[in-house]
Amino acid sequence: MLRDKPDLGLWIGRLIARVVFRLRVDQSYQAISSDDLDPSTLELQSPTDEPPTPRLPKIRRKLPFSRIWTANVLFTFTAHFLLAGHVGTFNSLWFVFLSTPRYVPHGQTNNGTNPNSSLGVPLDYKPHPPLSWTGGLALPPARIGSALAILGFVGISLQLLLYPRLSFRLGTVTSFRLSLCLFPLAYFLVPFLSLVPTSSTPPAAASGPLLWISIVIVLCIQVTARTFALPATAILINNASPHPSVLGTVHGLGQSASSAARTIGPLLLSYLYGVGLRRGVVGLSWWCMACFAAVGAVAGLFVKDGDGHEIWLEGEKEEEEQTNPH
Repeated sequence: MLRDKPDLGLWIGRLIARVVFRLRVDQSYQAISSDDLDPSTLELQSPTDEPPTPRLPKIRRKLPFSRIWTANVLFTFTAHFLLAGHVGTFNSLWFVFLSTPRYVPHGQTNNGTNPNSSLGVPLDYKPHPPLSWTGGLALPPARIGSALAILGFVGISLQLLLYPRLSFRLGTVTSFRLSLCLFPLAYFLVPFLSLVPTSSTPPAAASGPLLWISIVIVLCIQVTARTFALPATAILINNASPHPSVLGTVHGLGQSASSAARTIGPLLLSYLYGVGLRRGVVGLSWWCMACFAAVGAVAGLFVKDGDGHEIWLEGEKEEEEQTNPH
């Protein structure tokens, strides 16, 4: 019904173009002139030309689970497991030690009762430092909060001022190995804080400038080690992945190892802390934790900074050469 009738849309378009652009727009169709085509510019492919070399389709390959366990992965996971265990345990055991009652020497009470009954030691117990002694610092909550503030202040200061420069200068692996060596020293020194001379007598809370200087020194050692070790272990786990296809699997295994260590560590070492108090050896759990940290430091000596692609599957070399011929 509308054949051979004017196109209303074209008419409205011309009208708008005249009003807006003050131009006459010709909307009719025009044939392309054959004179504009230059035969010399038309190139036909010769049947003798060699076809382009076909690219091999890129196949996504996945490394089998059984091949994930390379030597570098095992050493990295071992160091990471022990690191997560003793660092997580320190945060809880440290404040238990600070609040543990102090040992009261014989002769300071005359009522015949055991002044150290809260520590679980018998009435005739006698300490024999530097191996056998018991008791903590008996700090009240306010002073424990001060120790917590010192811990946070030292950590933030080292993270902002010291870590970026030394990590860049030493490298990830070197800073990781050196930091692991500091943990055993810090844990070994913690129980000796109860032997530092103070300005108060037991069972009152320990106090005095020498005590707080000693606390700051121990915390500086532990926090320095933690500041360098924790970021480095995240990088090393990422680079330890033997193949890009199992990167997520390696991360998941690393998180599982960390969670297991943070669960087992506090349970085991808190139990040993109670056993040590009852046997008159407050350093038992701390020295066991120092041994765990020392094993982690030994494992760290075998950790390497991988490239995330230690294992090449069949056909990947050829695909890499085609993608990057030079």
